[in-house]
Amino acid sequence: MTIRRASRRKPRALALAGAAWLLAAVFLFPYLEMVVTALRPADELRDATYLPKHFAWSNFVDVWRDSTLGGNLRVTLLVAGGSTLLALLVALPAAYYTARVRYRGRRLFLLLVLVTQMFQPTSLLVGLYREFYQLDLLNSVWTLILCNAAFNLAFAVWILTAYISSIPVELEEAAMLDGLGRLGALRRVVLPLALPGVVTAVIFTFISAWNEFVMGLTLSTDPGSQPLTVGINSFIGNYTVQWNYLFAGSVVAIVPVVVLFALIERPVVSGLTAGSVK
Repeated sequence: MTIRRASRRKPRALALAGAAWLLAAVFLFPYLEMVVTALRPADELRDATYLPKHFAWSNFVDVWRDSTLGGNLRVTLLVAGGSTLLALLVALPAAYYTARVRYRGRRLFLLLVLVTQMFQPTSLLVGLYREFYQLDLLNSVWTLILCNAAFNLAFAVWILTAYISSIPVELEEAAMLDGLGRLGALRRVVLPLALPGVVTAVIFTFISAWNEFVMGLTLSTDPGSQPLTVGINSFIGNYTVQWNYLFAGSVVAIVPVVVLFALIERPVVSGLTAGSVK
């Protein structure tokens, strides 16, 4: 009986594995095409071939040397990292207080937090531009950090409130009976158990700030102070598009995001398997 069940499961497992590989290939093919185009010489961009005859590795050197891509990458790293840190520093206390204290207007506060997610940054660009222009803060990294943190703060508060609310308050009370204060219980009990929510907020905020384009284009007019998304857009001209440099810059742009996911994989798993056993 066991042999028959195993023989039935084997074709099903092979079919699921084949479907998974096929789905992965569908999603990975655009990235493979991007890498191949980034390695094409300029005279082979119009060739109808999957692989170039010669691989132009110098495209990555040229795009880094002849453009402001290095400065744009630095600006984007500062903006994405700074806005993520600022959003977490503000969202974590707000989410903890909202999850643990049943104050009057709590539901209204959460509703307002959710409503702010419906505002599009593009609808506020005119007012933001005028405000930062009067404050002489255009072409500043801090301007982009503040804007990205503000527009991602609502999601961070909402997701962290949901995760902290799911953690039994008895665990904090037991920790405080053992001598920990409120901040100690938050740091040693709540945060490890809420780590998946924290990581989710980090991923959402970082990627949103990393991919942001409109605010960077409007609030930064100096090519050296523009984020990477705006810098890559400079390879698209009015009459020509430098496809090899455009895709080379795109390959450079996705590397930090891949590194981020590689670094946070272990904390996500450890947070999901964390328990309350002393």
